[in-house]
Amino acid sequence: MTRTLIIGGARSGKSAHAEALAIASGKQLVYIATAQAQDEEMSVRIRHHREHRDEQWQTVEEPIALGAALAGHSGPDTLVMVDCLTVWLSNLLFSEAKDFPEIGLINPPASFHRERALFLQALEQAKGDVILVSNEVGQGIVPQGAVSRWFVDEAGRLNQAVAACCERAIFIVAGLPLTLKG
Repeated sequence: MTRTLIIGGARSGKSAHAEALAIASGKQLVYIATAQAQDEEMSVRIRHHREHRDEQWQTVEEPIALGAALAGHSGPDTLVMVDCLTVWLSNLLFSEAKDFPEIGLINPPASFHRERALFLQALEQAKGDVILVSNEVGQGIVPQGAVSRWFVDEAGRLNQAVAACCERAIFIVAGLPLTLKG
């Protein structure tokens, strides 16, 4: 059993690399998609991802309860691919917000710590191979707004926790993999 984190910037080739590794495993493939179609542009992205995968993939759409989805689909003959952790984090952080005033959003919703802990526990206890795709959002300038800084901070903390659980970590730049761990 191997847990692998694939991390990189937007449009770096993370998902394509992760999918290639998954297919090469020869195992049953489960794709846990975290995105929600809340606008037309995201609908197009989701449609593109769906059309790109063939029938060998079982797709599970889970925007919030990622730990439960991972635990429920992980098995010795299965490879679970999660795409993507930063989209899931965004779903989780803003799931209970009605509007986004700058003040008061620094405290995560009540479900945040519970769902994050359940996810990390499921990752630790996975019964089969897992590949996780995440964005590296902390390499640019420090964001100007408090909400953006909060998201970058939480993404960095999540990526560190996930990398610590994984046997392998690969950084993707311009479609090229750089092994960070394993």
